[in-house]
Parts: sequence; C-alpha cells; structure tokens
Amino acid sequence: MVPRWYPAVRRLSVMHIDSEKTKHRYDRLAPYFDVLEGFLEGLFFKQWRKTLWDKVMGDHVLEVGVGTGKNFPYYPDNTQVTALDFSEKMLEQAKKKQEGKNISVNLELMDVQSLYYADNSFDTVIATFVFCSVPQPIKGLQELYRVCKPGGQVLLLEHVLSSKPLMAKMMRLMNPLIASVFGANINRQTVKNVQACGFKKVLLDPVSSDMVKLIQAIK
Repeated sequence: MVPRWYPAVRRLSVMHIDSEKTKHRYDRLAPYFDVLEGFLEGLFFKQWRKTLWDKVMGDHVLEVGVGTGKNFPYYPDNTQVTALDFSEKMLEQAKKKQEGKNISVNLELMDVQSLYYADNSFDTVIATFVFCSVPQPIKGLQELYRVCKPGGQVLLLEHVLSSKPLMAKMMRLMNPLIASVFGANINRQTVKNVQACGFKKVLLDPVSSDMVKLIQAIK
C-alpha cells in the first residue's frame, strides 16, 4: 500500500529536482545573459519594462526574478524595493550593477515557489519574463498572491503561448530544446494561470501582443 503522504513528497522531490536544473541553466548563462538578450532588449523589452514599472504603486515593492538587474533603471524613487532571484550567479551580476550605479535595493537569494515573507507584505509584486522558467508556475503565482497586500497588485511581463494554432504547435514542438538550452519555456499560458489564483481582477495592458503579455492582477 502506498502511504497517503507519498504523492505529496514525490511532488516536492520532483519540484526540487526541476528547480535545481533551472538554477544550473541560469547560473551557466549569467555572465552572458545581457549579451544574449541585447538585441531584443533594445528593440522591444525596454519599452515594455518601462510601461509595466509605471504602474507600480505603494511604498513596499517586491521584484521577483531580478536576474542581472535589467529593471534597475525603472525603479521608482522613494520606494523600498526588495528583489530576489534563485540563481546565485545571476544575483552576482545584479550586485555588480547595484554597486556600480548605487541602486537602492535589498537583494535576496530565494525561490519564488517558496517565499520567506509573511502574508500581505507588499503593495506591489512585479516580475518580468520570469514565469516562463518557474518549474511550478501556479505555485509561484500563488506565493505572489499570498505576499501581496489586500488591494495590492501583481504586475507581470511574460511571453506566452501564441493563440494562433499553427504558431502554438510550432512553439510546443520547439519548447523542449529552448527550455534545455535557455531554461525558459515558450509554451506557458500565464494569463490563465494568473486567473486561476484568486485575484479579484486580471487585466491585460493594451500594448500586449499575441505572445507578450503585460498583466495586472489586483488582489
């Protein structure tokens, strides 16, 4: 007879293994990450980041998946920002930028799937291009909901599975290769995942495209 607790333990074990694989990929990519995304960053991502960060409200802000610190230029003034990542090597890159540009931020090594913060801690929780790589995305989104204050907001900039059948099929076929090389999944349905987490409202910014969504979720 299989013990009643065995499935839960097995899920935790699988999640830990998947998280370690993803950490290893991003640790490996950290020194080259800004260069790899440089073209898309300049062409598209910078404007999308600014649009998202312009929506930030409140005194206490949590950035999840800070990576190399690409969002540092958009941090609002007079706001207490805590930023975390589960890749130690990515945080090292962010730390260099923080020190070089004198950015006011508290950097933490932490996994979004298991945040150490108390319930209802932050006015705004924000993440850019993060939930494509979280092994258990709904668990991570539930953690964002938990630490967000009532009436607060979760802001996400995410690339998602296309709504066009042919493109979606191609993305699903390519996903195993992309995920193994870059650690990011291109077949995620993040809008639906956010809608499943209990938020009062889930809004899409009009600048969203078929495969890149700017999401505002109100708790």
